[in-house]
Amino acid sequence: MSNGLDFEFLIDTFFIALSGVPVAMIITVISLLIALPLGFLLALTRINKMPILSQFSRVYVSFVRGTPVIVQIFIIYNSVPLLLATIFEKYNIQMNVYDVNPIWYALIVFSLNTTATLIEVFRSAINTVSKGQLEAAYSVGLTTVQAFIRIIIPQTLVVGLPNICNATVNLIKATSLGYAMSLPEITLKAQVAANASYNYIEAYMDIFIIYLIICSLVEYGFKRMEKRLRKYKIAPAA
Repeated sequence: MSNGLDFEFLIDTFFIALSGVPVAMIITVISLLIALPLGFLLALTRINKMPILSQFSRVYVSFVRGTPVIVQIFIIYNSVPLLLATIFEKYNIQMNVYDVNPIWYALIVFSLNTTATLIEVFRSAINTVSKGQLEAAYSVGLTTVQAFIRIIIPQTLVVGLPNICNATVNLIKATSLGYAMSLPEITLKAQVAANASYNYIEAYMDIFIIYLIICSLVEYGFKRMEKRLRKYKIAPAA
């Protein structure tokens, strides 16, 4: 164990940890692609107070947001294989569930978790759009789908984009917990490199720097997107 920082190790491990970025980004992008439409639709069930679906959405949000992500990971990563193994054994399905790539479990956890966050984001954003605009869309012959695509969704995105950005950044940072599923992402790569020489301080500095760079770039991208969407913002009535 060295007494000071090992800068050579710091640099070498930075690139080792950097090789885990594609895995983290794949999880982030696919989880968002699942969570965005699902969160929007479940938000509509809350707003329109649809029987059963609205209650399910409320309980779902409370459960997911009220439990730590790491606990959700352990539950899904350990319980899903056991459940599948029982089902496969019952129906004589020849498949080893323990050979499944852990990235699939990561996608389940992070998609469900991000969906819960986006339900509340979309619910609050949609409520800022005047109901009169939907009625005006009907009056000019637009269908409900057309009204949402052309009027409601663009305005919802303008209002909700900062919170969607926060949800995305939190999702990226949460992927660092993928090490608990033996997922070869940034954190696990750095930890494995540090195990041999116990240079954990340098390894965690590399993790810190990489996530700081990624999250800063994502925030910058969202700010650019927000500027482009401002044309859809309706000015408040005088």
